[in-house]
Amino acid sequence: MRILLVEDEPSAATMLAKGLREDAYAVDVAADGETALAQAFINDYDLIILDVVLPGKDGFRVCRELRTNHLTVPVLMLTARDAVEDRVEGLDSGADDYLPKPFDFEELLARVRALLRRKPALYPDVITVGDLSVDTRARRITRAGQRIDLTAKEYALIEYLARRDGEVVSRADISEHVWDESYDPFSKVIEVFIQRLRRKIDGGHRLKLIHTRRGEGYMLTTKGTDVDD
Repeated sequence: MRILLVEDEPSAATMLAKGLREDAYAVDVAADGETALAQAFINDYDLIILDVVLPGKDGFRVCRELRTNHLTVPVLMLTARDAVEDRVEGLDSGADDYLPKPFDFEELLARVRALLRRKPALYPDVITVGDLSVDTRARRITRAGQRIDLTAKEYALIEYLARRDGEVVSRADISEHVWDESYDPFSKVIEVFIQRLRRKIDGGHRLKLIHTRRGEGYMLTTKGTDVDD
């Protein structure tokens, strides 16, 4: 899942981005409203975390412009202004949730997970594909009851494929939602991670879940017909 973090205070932005990345999210950072809008219009984000107090356009205005331009990406607003009228203005501007500062990082993660479960449909906390179980709350993967240890990026990739169960997912889609703006489209990094996941998830199992459709992308499915292994 790819997140745009809009925060003008450098130390706060660094801390939040680091914590989110450690929890397997891809994170882009914007320090002002104009940059945030430019990035939101060209990238397909799964969530925007938006501070209210920003240089130039504030978070309320940024959110209103996102909605005016028909961007339905979930928005979580962060602000030190906790007056009722500020919360009302934030929600009326189109935000989906509102978290006053200071906050506990675990609460931020819980709200992020809750918002992501709503887009594009209401996802369960645990996604199952055959005997593979993806616990999105605990960030835990098991197959046939056996836990599989994954890196943060490996987990992010398998969760994204699990959310698209049965669909062919292109490299472009994967790069948009699992990697951040530093992704090199000419690299083979996605192929490398797919191979790692095949070894960890399909190794030793007769039924293979991860498949390649040449020239199109990858699938996580229990049905191996008409796809290339």
